[in-house]
Amino acid sequence: MSAAALPCGDRFDWFCETVSSDLMPVALSTRHPADFRARITDLDLGAVRLSTFGFSPVLSRRTPAHIRRGDPEQFQVALVTRGAFRIVQQRRESVVTGGLVVTDTSRPMENEAIGAADGQTEAVVLQIPRAVLPLRADRVDRLLAQGIGIGEGPAAVLGGFLKTLVDHGARCRPEELRGMGSVALDLATTCLARQLGDPGEAPAEARAQESLQRILRFIDNNLGDPELTPQTIADRHGISLRGLYALFRGQPVSVAAYIRRGRLERARADLACPGLRGRPVQVIAARWGFASATAFSRAFREAYGVTPTEHRASALERSA
Repeated sequence: MSAAALPCGDRFDWFCETVSSDLMPVALSTRHPADFRARITDLDLGAVRLSTFGFSPVLSRRTPAHIRRGDPEQFQVALVTRGAFRIVQQRRESVVTGGLVVTDTSRPMENEAIGAADGQTEAVVLQIPRAVLPLRADRVDRLLAQGIGIGEGPAAVLGGFLKTLVDHGARCRPEELRGMGSVALDLATTCLARQLGDPGEAPAEARAQESLQRILRFIDNNLGDPELTPQTIADRHGISLRGLYALFRGQPVSVAAYIRRGRLERARADLACPGLRGRPVQVIAARWGFASATAFSRAFREAYGVTPTEHRASALERSA
């Protein structure tokens, strides 16, 4: 998305509305709204999201009132690629140029974009839901509004990976982007853990959460494999079956139920897709790991209250 297609007088207003609706509610101000330039790109990576922003100098404030209006509950890892950012959060302040900085959408903050020689500031922002980051929030709080150099180690790897995603991600298929989202999350976790100390010193619950998230991503990426069972998942990740069940003990559903629900959701979406209307129900069922059409129909009816055929007919009728 770019403001260039809009009349000059509307560009800053468009930027304010877009940021507040698509990212999070904030108050924005600029000294030269008539000359304002901005562009935004966005990549859905499944577990995380990647956005790039390029804009004229602007001041952003997020207050408790903005947080009450809307909070995506994310840690945002920003890579500043042009210009500089002045970040204020948790009574910390830093100016970041060419490095990484972490902010928390659930806390008030102030960001000031300081343009480069051409007046533009650019940043790549990895948006990580708090629920999927396998590090305790109170530990990550220590890193807020502190610049992280990308000259070496995990930070350098993460910075390079984010730049590559920006350059080439738009030409990747959705399932490929989901896999890269898992990689981005792992790299960000490793980078932040390094800043907090030796990753091996992470609390046991954080390591367990990291293992769980890795297993959930593995399941999501392999739902079409009819051999995907709790035992194969445990074997693939080098843990016992009892250890796998222990990881799921605090989850809303068991590991087997998570697999079944994921398969049903994917099959349900395919049945509602007009482009797949000619594909038989049993073929869709097999695509998502159901060996028996009868078992699929029974599980589908138990989950959604209608048969697969009834759901498809209703969905296609609404689409038409």
